[in-house]
Amino acid sequence: MGDFNLFSCGSLIGHDVALGNWNVVANGCKVSGGVTLGNANFLGAASVVLPCRTVKENVVLGANSTLVRDALEGGTYAGCPAVLKKKPSPAPEKKSAIWLSLASTGEAEEKFVREAFESKWVTTVGPNVDAFERELEEYLGETHVVALASGTSALHLGLVMLGVGPGDEVLCQSMTFAASANPIIYQGASPVFVDSEESTWNMSPELLEEAVRDRIRQTGRTPRAIIPVDLYGMPARMEEIMEIAGKYGIPVLEDAAEALGSEYRGRKCGVFGTYGAFSFNGNKIITTSGGGALCCPDEESRNRVKFYATQARDQAPHYEHTHIGYNYRLSNVCAGIGRGQMLSLPAFLEKRRGIHEEYRRRLSGVPGLSLLENPDARYHSNHWLTCVQINPEEARFDRETLRLELQKAGVESRPLWKPMHLQPVFRSCPFYGSGVSDRLFEQGLCLPSGASLTGRDMDRVIDVMLNL
Repeated sequence: MGDFNLFSCGSLIGHDVALGNWNVVANGCKVSGGVTLGNANFLGAASVVLPCRTVKENVVLGANSTLVRDALEGGTYAGCPAVLKKKPSPAPEKKSAIWLSLASTGEAEEKFVREAFESKWVTTVGPNVDAFERELEEYLGETHVVALASGTSALHLGLVMLGVGPGDEVLCQSMTFAASANPIIYQGASPVFVDSEESTWNMSPELLEEAVRDRIRQTGRTPRAIIPVDLYGMPARMEEIMEIAGKYGIPVLEDAAEALGSEYRGRKCGVFGTYGAFSFNGNKIITTSGGGALCCPDEESRNRVKFYATQARDQAPHYEHTHIGYNYRLSNVCAGIGRGQMLSLPAFLEKRRGIHEEYRRRLSGVPGLSLLENPDARYHSNHWLTCVQINPEEARFDRETLRLELQKAGVESRPLWKPMHLQPVFRSCPFYGSGVSDRLFEQGLCLPSGASLTGRDMDRVIDVMLNL
């Protein structure tokens, strides 16, 4: 089913029915099994669509009518059997919505998915999974990769592998999505949040060391792990973070969910910590529909992660379990999407960086607007999302004003992640900060940045911003 479909009282939808967008099924209408509905169709009251019919788009099926043949032309169908009476007048042209970050897919993804279906390998093992993991390893270098069901599951298994458990504390970047912090709770541990620094919007190494020292002083125990985040594709100051982690003997789980293809000092993000996590959700640099991956330091740990991800099943002819496991493996079908996406990864990176550069060029003279930029030559962000910070005193408008104006123009934008220390569920957790992430949340907005964004789309977005 697509978006914005309406089903009235008493309507009946059979099995294996596929619906597009903006369909209305009126009172008492019966849609039989195997029917395909396209977009913007209206099925009248007490009408019937017989099994396995196709209704293309802009079709009106009259009340009490029965559709016995495919409706491949737009228009009004009435009677029993229903026949096309007249074609509707053309609808006025409507500007399409501009989304924040749509996936871009094509024939390569379809080919690998088709192979999965044709070979019957549609479970969590198969040639696509193995090949996708190898391709990620070749691209990232210096790591061993396990393909998983989500970025969240990758972070969770990273903590499992680091031995995080009840009573432990984990230092986590506050300016991030909740998935960075939730797995800490899954393990019965406690998050301690660390504020960002101005240049990268990521974990401040100075505040990190302050937090480590203070937690040792207060609890008598060293934090069990550190989770820095490469926010919106911008690498964190991983060299300093790893130095602090090494100084106190704390392992690092790098959350690179948004940073596939980003580099810091010539190394790919995701390989700096003991473990590193990626997300392949539908809006990321590449997608597997839903999925993720965990980067591991060696083959032994890689095999252990696979063990936990497949319900920790022991080697036996029957189902034997001596450990608690999880259902976290990526399917062979979804891995096929990932393989097709990997072929386009260089083009996706070039496109997103080009979009960022175009925003930078055309907005550079607007007072009070600044973008999240590479601080210096050590950083090479993938610019997963181009983000703007708005100083309301200089710009004469604030973040919310811009968001609402973009929304009126059919443009999706999104406030920056609300910091974890401001989230109700984490309000009682310790926080070491200086107000940076609070200010970023109040002033920051993510702009449309997907690889399918066109020049005309960018014109619409930027025109709204310049007209403010």
